[in-house]
Amino acid sequence: MKLVIIFGPHAVGKMTVGQELEKLTELKLFHNHMTIDIVLDLFKNIPAERSRLTSLFRKEIFEAFSKSDEYGMIFTFMWALDDKEDWDYISSVENLFASRGGEVYYVELTADYDLRLERNKTENRLLNKPSKRNIQQSEKIFKNLENCYRLNSNENEIQKKNYIKIDNTNLEPEVVANMIKERFLL
Repeated sequence: MKLVIIFGPHAVGKMTVGQELEKLTELKLFHNHMTIDIVLDLFKNIPAERSRLTSLFRKEIFEAFSKSDEYGMIFTFMWALDDKEDWDYISSVENLFASRGGEVYYVELTADYDLRLERNKTENRLLNKPSKRNIQQSEKIFKNLENCYRLNSNENEIQKKNYIKIDNTNLEPEVVANMIKERFLL
């Protein structure tokens, strides 16, 4: 069992690269909005419940998948690297898969801020992430979270054996997916 965690800031290309990596490998894509968007409309005015349910769905999906005979999963996540809770969460996911003999790989994506603002409006993003379709609201959240959290790592901060950091500002998603596949022999 393999788990590839693709992380980075808003609209850096996590899901799109994950889609391309899924095409190249036997890995299944589980992008973070698959759980966020399920509960968003129902619990729009109850953020604590929305967060609880999103976490519960993810936990149950990871639990079931990590016990399966599948080759592996790609999980996308916006990791607030200055938030201990996010570090603990990533550790718990890694520990779950590792406890069942799984290998965990970390892929950090970075890209130019202005380019990411443009990517925030792409057809693929809007098609796969209903919560991003209100562009004005999405951009407001984008900018707010950029100001509140550090969403890319500092040099030598990620001390994982299976880790790669890729600046995909000028790279097509297919190229990035191939880089990941080759680096980790997926």
